[in-house]
Amino acid sequence: MLEAQDLTARRGDATLFAHLSLEARAGHALVVTGPNGRGKTTLLRILAGLTMPFAGALRWRGEAMPVHSPALRRDVAYIGHATALKDELTALENLASLVTLAGEPVDARAVRRALDAVALERQAALPARALSQGQRRRIGLARLALSRRPLWILDEPATALDTAGLALLVTLLGKHLADGGIVVAATHHPLDLPGAAIGALALG
Repeated sequence: MLEAQDLTARRGDATLFAHLSLEARAGHALVVTGPNGRGKTTLLRILAGLTMPFAGALRWRGEAMPVHSPALRRDVAYIGHATALKDELTALENLASLVTLAGEPVDARAVRRALDAVALERQAALPARALSQGQRRRIGLARLALSRRPLWILDEPATALDTAGLALLVTLLGKHLADGGIVVAATHHPLDLPGAAIGALALG
């Protein structure tokens, strides 16, 4: 279980949110909404162990987690709003690089199968600069398909996805939750996850 207790975050002199508490259990999704600039990305980065809150505490599996905790980072698949791709690398190379940077083993056949699963088999050898925004986002979906980490923290995962891409995202999220994983996602786009336990948190 992921727990946050009495979190406060600030940007300069401005308070983004204060005294915020939440929990997300195995098999549950927490959807974070709110206007831009109200701290959604900051909250996700705190929950992923990437940013220190101004106040409050974070617990994962019952243990207190300081910022940059190796224990939390080993269990988190974090995908930010930016695609974090290198334009000069191919779709295949970018996906392999993302997996390597996450500290996970790279299996060339699994990487190619993941691209196939998100309908990028024909674009595998294309440089990222030649891909559409939706295709670039699908590389992120392929990264999720390869992840075995229990806690997925996603910042605007539906951005630039077409109808088919959204269906792929919902399928991936649904499978992860059914397998006992946890999803925390900030999004402006409704996530239709039939049969899943979904909580909502509105900032601002």
